[in-house]
Amino acid sequence: MASSESHRLLGIDWGSSNRRAYLVDAAGTCLATRADDQGMLAVRPDFAGSFAALVAAMGVDPAIPAVASGMVGSAQGWREVPYLDIGVPLDALPDHVVRVDDPRAGRPCFIVPGYVQRGEHVDVMRGEETQLLGAVALGRRDGWFVLPGTHSKWVQLADGVIRRIATFMTGELFAMVSAHGTLAPLMAGAHDDGSAFVAGLDAARRGAPLSNALFGVRARVVSGAMPAAQARSFVSGLLVGTEFVAAVGLTGGGVPPTCIGSPVLRARYARAAVHFGTTLAGLDPDRVYCAALARFLDRIPS
Repeated sequence: MASSESHRLLGIDWGSSNRRAYLVDAAGTCLATRADDQGMLAVRPDFAGSFAALVAAMGVDPAIPAVASGMVGSAQGWREVPYLDIGVPLDALPDHVVRVDDPRAGRPCFIVPGYVQRGEHVDVMRGEETQLLGAVALGRRDGWFVLPGTHSKWVQLADGVIRRIATFMTGELFAMVSAHGTLAPLMAGAHDDGSAFVAGLDAARRGAPLSNALFGVRARVVSGAMPAAQARSFVSGLLVGTEFVAAVGLTGGGVPPTCIGSPVLRARYARAAVHFGTTLAGLDPDRVYCAALARFLDRIPS
């Protein structure tokens, strides 16, 4: 490896729908970044060609190694990488990457494994483990973390080891009911409405079964009890609130959870947290991802 590039790494957060790449130095400082919609579902089966195009677009030197995390390591991804048991410390992640050699890629790429939780509460994650490693690298080794998104994760860490994973399909359900079925026409074109979001949180806290509460949105609109323009925010509050009802039972109070998510999602979850009697600390997902990459840089196998 050329000496001028010996302390740089290209990291790719490669999910189902989107992809974000970061070029970092040994301190985890982001030197360049690029985001696109070339997630797993868009590029398969040509992962190598898509990877090569991304690297070329960023102008990354051929001597710089690459690490990818997320759904790229799933059974539908570039190469399936077995899950690690949650007993494996996050600090050990760089020791378990799997090398993918594909001539079309132009260089090796190392894929980060996800984690599996077995026993009574079976659960899995791919991608979030790298963000959690970044949180550990930034000194957040203990407590509960929430990573909102398509599949929102609540994760408990104890000294950098995962003790519990709980996944909620909040984002996916919101996307589905927004695009298909009875509620979709009511939710189309509506703007964010803070009071409707809070009303949805309240509905979740009252404990009605989710399918019943979702139909209640239609009933409110057609009966004139709620304007259709509020349906979208009400559903958002209902789904996020349902997540919080369960999560509050998991966490048991104490030290406030830390939210790793975009500013928009952090703000939404912070508002929900206050409504449920707690607060959220916040970490920027780009910052934690780059901090994690710094941990990989000197431990990528040759």
